[in-house]
Amino acid sequence: MKFETLQKDMIAAMKARDKARKDAISSLISDVKKVAIDVGKRDNIDDELVNQVIIKSLKTAKEQIDTCPDDRAELKQEYQFRYDVIKEYAPAMMSEDEIRAFISEKFADVIATKNKGAIMKEIMPVLKSKADGKAINMIVAELCK
Repeated sequence: MKFETLQKDMIAAMKARDKARKDAISSLISDVKKVAIDVGKRDNIDDELVNQVIIKSLKTAKEQIDTCPDDRAELKQEYQFRYDVIKEYAPAMMSEDEIRAFISEKFADVIATKNKGAIMKEIMPVLKSKADGKAINMIVAELCK
């Protein structure tokens, strides 16, 4: 995801007077800028960094929805809207079958050791923003049996 795309979409939401959408995109932009400053990439923010922040924000929004009490319907609806907006920008994640095939193909020698820690250490940097960490962990545990 391009950082410029987020900025253009926020401007479009402002022009359309869509405050809820503007707020959701604005918070994404703010999070990206904070992380960019932390890693020292204030000027040229790359797509990989933007994707990592979007994935983290998506997980946070999902947790907000899950932990919100059912009697707070209005708040839950607000969290759901924010989650839906962030999901539009999230990169496509690999399915469990794709993860399993990728690991079996690229990391067959590491899987043969049956050492889950070593396998995860090799796989996570490669699949970090392409697949869900919980799904990777589950598949690696299954392969180590």
